[in-house]
Amino acid sequence: MNTEKDIEISVELLQLINADLAHHYGIIPKEKKVDSLTFYIDKQKWTPEIGDELELYLGNTIIFDKISSDRLNKALFVYYRKKLSDEKSINTVSSVSNNFLENLIFEAKSIGSSDIHFEVFEEEARARLRIDGVLIEKYKIPRDNYLELINKIKIEANLDITEKRLPQDGRINYEEFDIRVSILPTLHGEKVVMRLLGKDASNIDLEDLGLEKEEKQIYLEAVKKSNGIVLISGPTGSGKTTTLYATLKLLNDIKRNIVTVEDPIEYTLEGINQVQLKEDIGLTFATALRSFLRQDPDIIMLGEIRDAETAQMAIRASLTGHLVLSTIHTNSALGTISRLVDMGVPAFYIAETLNVSVAQRLVRKLCSHCKKETSLNINDLPRNYKMPRPLNTCYEASGCQECYYTGYRGRRAIYEIVSITDELISAIKKDSHQLEKEFEFQYENLANKAFQLLEKGETSLEEIYSLLINA
Repeated sequence: MNTEKDIEISVELLQLINADLAHHYGIIPKEKKVDSLTFYIDKQKWTPEIGDELELYLGNTIIFDKISSDRLNKALFVYYRKKLSDEKSINTVSSVSNNFLENLIFEAKSIGSSDIHFEVFEEEARARLRIDGVLIEKYKIPRDNYLELINKIKIEANLDITEKRLPQDGRINYEEFDIRVSILPTLHGEKVVMRLLGKDASNIDLEDLGLEKEEKQIYLEAVKKSNGIVLISGPTGSGKTTTLYATLKLLNDIKRNIVTVEDPIEYTLEGINQVQLKEDIGLTFATALRSFLRQDPDIIMLGEIRDAETAQMAIRASLTGHLVLSTIHTNSALGTISRLVDMGVPAFYIAETLNVSVAQRLVRKLCSHCKKETSLNINDLPRNYKMPRPLNTCYEASGCQECYYTGYRGRRAIYEIVSITDELISAIKKDSHQLEKEFEFQYENLANKAFQLLEKGETSLEEIYSLLINA
């Protein structure tokens, strides 16, 4: 693995050249003096003529520091990376004018980023993009320009630019996608998170989610019942909502009345009645569900079960002949059951209504262009984890242009699916808090699924380490 130190560049130096010039000559600014400019250059591309051309263009004496192609290319992708499409590259941030915000939004969309973060500190500000679940710093922003940027976002999202003491939430609408804007006052200014939401769910398909054949069969049997409750658990960003939309798309036909309440509505589905949660005016999951029951629904989708009232109403709806789909924040499929009991739902009702409990996670896949094989030391594993099978080698992340030097490209879901058997129903009624100990070997858990990906060379130990800890 390359151990050379990454190049770090100040905003002042970045402004010396634009992305087109940097890529054309293969150069990165290193130092600026009164009478000269020093650039890093790919030692394999250097020629005396490049210096002559740059001196004519920039009007200064040019000095070169020749470095390896890998180190130079990594810096180009970090500081002057061009978009994957043929659209114009975003220039370096010297100010927030010249469509900087819109360019950044469309760049984030083009590379599959889910969120844009703007953060301000004592001496500087920055913009980061979340790609495949991980935040990557994209721009340094001059602190003097940060307030102007925040005001632009507020205007676009129809928010109050004079309010700087309280959190605000808004939305920006584009033709093909929407953006949910969240603004939070912090010590040095306001932090903004922009969540990019796709409008069209036509490309989401249950067949493409990563369910294995037996898992898919169990899941389809559960969601094709006319009543009961289907629960999907996992932390924020684990793909729960995508699984729900894929399920709704499968169930959506002219014979069924399907209603949803969501926060936010991430995709639109033709033929489904979708309601946006508005807690500030009293439209909560519980109140929406109460109204849904008077709308003659066949299928109800709740974006999330957050509290005891919503949990109890969801169970009640499933008892009265409706199919209810929802998500819940728990660590495992069996843990969902004890969580419902803790919310005050009687174990008897859970046993009678729960069709299937699913836990899922998203695991980053190693970039196939640059992943490297390495030996696996048992001491590198969590202390309490026991490998189901011996494994001497695995693959680790490296980094190249294809993966933006992250070492990973794309994600895949892994699932833990618990079907509700007669044995499990009896155990739920007896003691729901002992289920994980009693049934731990009857269901393949997330840790084992993650280990399988490590065996196949699809991901790294670093990526699945947290899942192994919880095994």
